[in-house]
Amino acid sequence: MKIKSGFTLYDVCGEKVIIAEGAQNLNFQSMINLNETAAFLWEEAAKADFTPETLAQKLTENYDVSLDNALQDVNAMLAEWSKLGLIEA
Repeated sequence: MKIKSGFTLYDVCGEKVIIAEGAQNLNFQSMINLNETAAFLWEEAAKADFTPETLAQKLTENYDVSLDNALQDVNAMLAEWSKLGLIEA
């Protein structure tokens, strides 16, 4: 998986938001607010292709969470990102 081209994470007044850029994203008319953990995962996912397992592993390395819980949370987040059109296979 990878982050779809044209979506960028910004820090706006202390809030992390994803904003669409470019003509291919003209129908995307909102900002997506991310909490600290989701922003961390977005930054990790933007570095290279990823799997749910690689992102879950990053969570366990940086937060006090078990691999099982991290994987459940990552899968839920990726399902939402997929529904919003932010990621692609």
